Formats: sequence, C-alpha cells, structure tokens
Amino acid sequence: MNRQPNVLFLFSDQHNAKVLGHAGHPDVRTPNLDALTADGVRFTNAVTQNPICTPSRVSFLSGQYCHNHGYYGLSGPNPGGLPSVLGHFRRAGYRTSAVGKIHCPEYWVEDDADNFHETCGGCSIVGMSKKYMEFLEARGKLQLEDHGSLTEFGKRGTQSMEGRPSPLSFEESQEGWIAAETIDFMERSRAEGKPFFAFASFPRPHQCTAPSEEFWSLYEGVDLTLPPNADYDMAAAGKAPHAIRSAAQWRKGEWALIEPKTFEAARLRKLRGYLAAISQTDHAVGKTLDYLDRAGIADDTIVIYSTDHGDYACEHGIMEKAPGICADAITRIPFIWRWNGHFKKGHRADELAESVDAANTLCDLAGLPRMETSDGGSLAALLAGGHEIVHDIAVTEFAWSKSVRKEKYRLVWYPKAMFAKEYPDGFGELYDIESDPWEMKNLWFDGAYRAVVSEMERNLTDWLVTTARPKSVWPPSYRHPSQAHERYKINVNADGKMPWKHINSIAGGNYT
Repeated sequence: MNRQPNVLFLFSDQHNAKVLGHAGHPDVRTPNLDALTADGVRFTNAVTQNPICTPSRVSFLSGQYCHNHGYYGLSGPNPGGLPSVLGHFRRAGYRTSAVGKIHCPEYWVEDDADNFHETCGGCSIVGMSKKYMEFLEARGKLQLEDHGSLTEFGKRGTQSMEGRPSPLSFEESQEGWIAAETIDFMERSRAEGKPFFAFASFPRPHQCTAPSEEFWSLYEGVDLTLPPNADYDMAAAGKAPHAIRSAAQWRKGEWALIEPKTFEAARLRKLRGYLAAISQTDHAVGKTLDYLDRAGIADDTIVIYSTDHGDYACEHGIMEKAPGICADAITRIPFIWRWNGHFKKGHRADELAESVDAANTLCDLAGLPRMETSDGGSLAALLAGGHEIVHDIAVTEFAWSKSVRKEKYRLVWYPKAMFAKEYPDGFGELYDIESDPWEMKNLWFDGAYRAVVSEMERNLTDWLVTTARPKSVWPPSYRHPSQAHERYKINVNADGKMPWKHINSIAGGNYT
C-alpha cells in the first residue's frame, strides 16, 4: 500500500554551517549529522532568508520571503491568514507537532499543530510548556534551567556568551526533552495509522553556551582551533563600521564572568561551549533517528536538518550572531535531507538553495499541491542527484540591508544613510567566497569589481520588484483559483495577496 511519507523536520538555533564534522571542522564532534549526510543530500550553499530567529522561522514554515511576510524582528502579531506548512499538511490528513523553541508570531504555529510545546520562556504567546515545567519540577530542577540565563550570575548572566557545563543532564535539557516528546508524538501518530509532520526545534547551540556535562567533557583538554579570521585588521580589510565596533566591544572582555576573565580565555570557553552545544544537538538528532529505525519507519520518513541562521563562532572576533548581515558565517546554513531509497545517497548539492524552498519541496515529495503563498522553489530534482538551477541569486534580508549570493560572490547592500558619517559616498561589501572563504578582503571599493557590484545590485533590484506580493494589480491577472478566493473583485490567496508567479501574464509572460 502506498502511503504518504512522514516528515521529521529537525531544527536548531544559530548553527554555523562550517561547524560540522563532514564540513571539515577540525574539532567538533557531530557523528549523527555526519551519518545523516552520508545517507542523504547536503546543500553546501543554502542561504537563510533572515539572520534573526522569528523572521527566519516564518520564512521556513511559510515559504515566503521577508519582504512579503513582513517580519524582520522577534515575535509579533499573528500573520493574518498566512498559511504554514504544518497547517497545509494537517489539512491533507497529517498529524502535526511543533515542539521546542518555536519563536514565531502569536497563535500561528500553535493553531496549526495537534501537539504544541514551546520550551523557551518568552518565545511563544503561551509561554514555556507546562508539561516541560512539570517535568523539571518533578526532579527539583526547574530553577536550574539555563538556556536563557546563567542564573548564578544574576542579571549579568542573561544570554551570556560564557561557556560552562549545565547542571541539567541531557534527559533534563531542552534538547533531551524535545527529542523524547517528539518521539512520543511520532509513536502516537503511528499507532493511529496517520502520517505525521513533526517539527522538533532545539534551542542550542544558541547561547547560553551551557551544554550538559557529558558534552562539555567531550572537549576537555582539547586544544581548540580558532578560525583563521579570529584575529586580523578588520579596518584594513574594509569591514563594515558596525562590525568593527562590535568586534572592538567584544575584545574589551567585559562580558567575561568566569576566571580568567581575559578576552582570550573567555572566547575559548565560549567556543568550547558552542562546540559542545552542537554535539548536544547532534545527540538529540541521533535519538530521534534511532526511533525511526526501531519503529521500522526510517524508509517512510523524510528527514530534514537545518537551522534558522548561523553564528560567528569566534570569526571576526565576534562572539554571537550580530551584526548578522555581514558574514557568510551567519547567512549560510546547514541544510541536510534524507529519504532512504528516494534521494541520491551521499550527494553534495552545490547549487544555491534558500530556506523558503523547504515548504514546496516537501509538498512535491509528499504529493500535495504546492502552497501558492510560498515564494520558494522545489529542490526535488537536486535531491535526486540532478544539477538544475533553482535560484540565480539567494538573498538574506534585513529591513535596511540585504546580502546577495550569486555564483562565487556575496554582496552586502546598505543604504547610503546607514554609514553616512564614515562613508558619505556609500558603503558596501563584496567577497569572493571561493578565494576568500573567511571573508577577510572586502572587494567593494576595488575598481576591478565595479561591474560585479553593479550587476549584483541590479539583480537585487529585479528580485525585490519581481518577487513582491501585491494586494492588487492592474489589469487584474490572477486566475488561479485552487487556493484563492475573491475579495471585492480581486482573487487573492489566504494571506490577502497575489502570488508574484502568476503576475507573469501582465507582461505577456515576460515575468519570471
């Protein structure tokens, strides 16, 4: 009997794409993600739509670009009819679950999930899951939960970069509980004979960098490798003024809470904690994958691993993710897919991919209609081992700046007003990712690259214009009724807007 595949979407927060064993990192231990990659497909040039948690997650789960869904900051009001991929699959008969750090607009994911548990306080309208709180309370550990704060340091411990082991075991940590709750949901769905869509969102390796002891101890005595761009002259390299200021502030070491409090010692503690938090997340991934094997449903389940955005991980002398638009360390993300017997095993896809592609790719794979409110393409051909171009450019957006990937280049566009004092004639960033993967030489001011800059700026302008979703156009052209409804003479989707892919007809088919 043919049945629709299950979906297990494993998600983390702030995972630098370079910090994986299979990506060549010299120190990190990620055996489960490495094995997932060996059995599946790895996208080496996957780009997030936004370097901040909420907008990135909205793009992943809706398939919309930020300039269409409108979220550029944390949390926010309900997106007013915008469908999520969980709701789309739920309406097709799937049981849906969202457990972990969800961090989306109010009552958006909550209303589309049969099973919903937010594990991080302040990241959902419903607050931290009562079930997780009761789990910790029963063990006398609720006051020790330390994802958001190193509580022993009071106010200074809030969102600390400092690294130290957590007093919680793996089973008590958010990663351990999220994995267990997700496994329980998958087991219940299987018992009911229903396909499932399970979104398991692990808070780590986002700070606080306080992994459970067993993962902290993995790096005991390890001479950790700092990235090649940890210490260099950023001003001479032409880096952005706010990045230079951020690095200088970190180097003051005022954030250090543990002796020795030097910048050099503190950043190694942060790096150790960051690597250990990735290993902890990797272990949680392994727990969920082991369940699929035990239950005999690994071949029936599409597995994805990704993250909302990256982390500097000590690159450029910066300890977290801000200013995020400046670096490939933030805008490029891990993107690993596995479906045994359907994807090309061990395939490395170097083509550009975007986080908005997840929704419609899953629709294609599951045999569901694509979401007309999604801006993303489908990666199905690449997952089968093909080499088609899905995107000519890939864009990460802030409200006032954009990062553009095209072939071997990455451009960062800023309005003149952003750095008017330092650069009255304008400022931008251009990097050759192939020859300068650690982005230590800004080519934007080099006259030899003006044509590249101009072309990519034009590409960005064209992209912003042709991918915008209007509420109406003249003459009206949207005649694709499957997911549309009429609102005062205009056919629109559930979000009250028109899909740009169908506005093509206005210009006689010249839109793409």
